[in-house]
Amino acid sequence: MYLGIDIGTSAVKLVCADTDRILASSSVGIQTSSPQPGWSEQHPELWWQATRDALTQLAGQIALSEVKAIGLSGQMHGAVLLDRDLHPIRSAILWNDSRAVQECEDLRAAQPEIGQIAGVLPLPGFTAPKIAWLKKHEPANYAQLSHILLPKDYIGLCLHGELATDASDAAGTLWLDQASRNWHAGIAEASDVARDWLPQIFDGHSVVGTVTAQAAAETGLRPDVPVVAGGGDAATGAVSLGATEPGRGFISLGTSGQLFVADRAYKPNPERYVHAFAHTLPGRWYQMAAMLNGARPISWIGGQLGLSAAEVVALAETVSGDRVPIFLPYLTGERSPLGDPHIRACFFGLEDATTRADICRSVLEAIAFCFADAAQSFGDTINGLPELAAIGGGSRSDLLLGMIASVTGKPIVRSEDADSGPACGAARLAACGDGALSMTDLALRPPAVEMFEPSDPSAMSERLSRFRRLYSAVSAVD
Repeated sequence: MYLGIDIGTSAVKLVCADTDRILASSSVGIQTSSPQPGWSEQHPELWWQATRDALTQLAGQIALSEVKAIGLSGQMHGAVLLDRDLHPIRSAILWNDSRAVQECEDLRAAQPEIGQIAGVLPLPGFTAPKIAWLKKHEPANYAQLSHILLPKDYIGLCLHGELATDASDAAGTLWLDQASRNWHAGIAEASDVARDWLPQIFDGHSVVGTVTAQAAAETGLRPDVPVVAGGGDAATGAVSLGATEPGRGFISLGTSGQLFVADRAYKPNPERYVHAFAHTLPGRWYQMAAMLNGARPISWIGGQLGLSAAEVVALAETVSGDRVPIFLPYLTGERSPLGDPHIRACFFGLEDATTRADICRSVLEAIAFCFADAAQSFGDTINGLPELAAIGGGSRSDLLLGMIASVTGKPIVRSEDADSGPACGAARLAACGDGALSMTDLALRPPAVEMFEPSDPSAMSERLSRFRRLYSAVSAVD
């Protein structure tokens, strides 16, 4: 059995799998704090406690002593700031945090070619500008800084005691020279980072350490179990779907959203905020549109209306038509393809007759429209893709996948256990590191359970046009 640990934004998810199927899974929710407008933080110890709790759940289903290797996955871009004793200095600053706007402008000025080097232009969610912000606004914390990790790599530190990351997670910091897959000294210096603060970079299937005696005592895992580097959640989600070779693509509907296309070459397109990043496997890269809001607006509106996510979707299925309001889903700004950290969510077209079902429908529709904008930002790149697979919690909704198929013009495929994608991919990387799977095996696609074909695009084209005009109007007010 192989264990995959995914440090998500809303939950830590674990799967135990053999080389063919998931055998057991568990999940423990975690909370995000927002001490000031635009801030998004989680303390790293929350992730470690949630991981231990999820392992306790898992131990009720399978014998943890049978785990042969462990793989890691996690939310990208978060700044985990450690002192010389490897203790967190403060809460981690997350991927959807928008405080470091000025620092992004400073980085662009200091490194005019950063988009071509790092694969994307600076935005506040990335790791590098957060450190420049820390030096300016929290000098006492900055003075203690000795090591910087990504969220999944902190769990790796807790498990095996090493300071390590993989190429795909390093790719999301802005410090990686994507073409050479090494840290870029100039960008690190421009963001006030010493080179020795950054961890060693490995391929995702490489073993970087083994479970320590202390970690074994805290988790119930067997000591000396190998732990592979793993990958950022986009890359491990890709591995779960076999999206490691050209011609493969998928959409991810978690807290954030991604449209991902695998490649064997590095192809930057920074002006459209399409990310060109190193994959977690050697000799592979990918292009990705990253939306900050993903399926998160479903749980958000559910919280406002006292509904579960499933109830939001069920209500949305009961209505349609032009009297449904238009919703901008930018609860935390937007990255791809807008590059706009200041935009915020809003409804337009509310009437006296507007119902809760209308509002729910408008929220799902807006998520689909974000994927339409993402697909448009790729230009011709995705024309040759025969289909897009879907993973993440939002992939459970037939209505949402049907909408996305229609507005992108691409069939959407759902496979079994699609909502466990990143954790499943991490487990497969662990199996590869243990020798049970090859990199050729990692390119195998799981069988499709359902396919959602595009419907008549004209059915949603006018509402998509209104959605885009609403963004233009609201952003102009800013």
